[in-house]
Amino acid sequence: MPFTESSLNGAKFYYELAGEGLPVVLLHAGIADSRMWEDQFNALSKHCRVLRYDLRGYGQTTADGSSYTHHTDLKALLDQLGIDRAVLIGCSNGGRAAMNFALTFPERTAGLVMVCSSPDGFEFERAPSPLRDAINAAFDAGDLETTARLETQLWVVGARRKPEEVPAAIRDQVYEMNLIALTKEVAGVGDEGDIEPPAAERLDELHLPTLILIGELDSPVSFAAGNLMLGLIAGARTVVIPNTAHLPNMEQPDLFNQIVLDFIQNLVQK
Repeated sequence: MPFTESSLNGAKFYYELAGEGLPVVLLHAGIADSRMWEDQFNALSKHCRVLRYDLRGYGQTTADGSSYTHHTDLKALLDQLGIDRAVLIGCSNGGRAAMNFALTFPERTAGLVMVCSSPDGFEFERAPSPLRDAINAAFDAGDLETTARLETQLWVVGARRKPEEVPAAIRDQVYEMNLIALTKEVAGVGDEGDIEPPAAERLDELHLPTLILIGELDSPVSFAAGNLMLGLIAGARTVVIPNTAHLPNMEQPDLFNQIVLDFIQNLVQK
């Protein structure tokens, strides 16, 4: 469907909405924008009312530099669209935004799907990484093209594969989406706020159906965060998606869609 723009909270949000039924919101990763959900948007909208949008600082959404939080941006967008309650599916940073929304507005959240994500405030001691050092050096030097290329290597390819083992179309699209995000980050989109206490300290407050999806080849951070969430969120369950890294929905869309659709259909039947 043609895109729509909505001016809210000092930003003009690019979004797409399609389908009928239980509302589902797709929140993209920090190295991407709403285009990462192409397969899910098309598949899920045959069964649900699906919203995908570019978060502030990403894709075609523009902002005036006002202070913000992603979860209050989402509430404003849902209010404008007349969506009272939705299932939230968030990947990486999008998952953090989804969880913050669920903690702040539990009555508006029908279910939560955390994809290769961790709660705000989760601490994990990473091993030294030359690739991360190279990413930081490139960003500090203003070389955003190299930064985007190396981040694609880190997150999309992962530590256990060679680039040619991931389809070039996926690598190229993530590079393009991430370069836009990096450019906007340098230009400045406003100060992002947090929730207090952070989500990692409030997981036992979540009393809603929760699905934790992790790519088999993703970083140890996702597995550690997944174990924490599984232990503290009542009724949560975890599924590991094989042969994928940080964006399993792009690499294994059919399997991903079926897992998520089963989760959503179980919600409808209850």
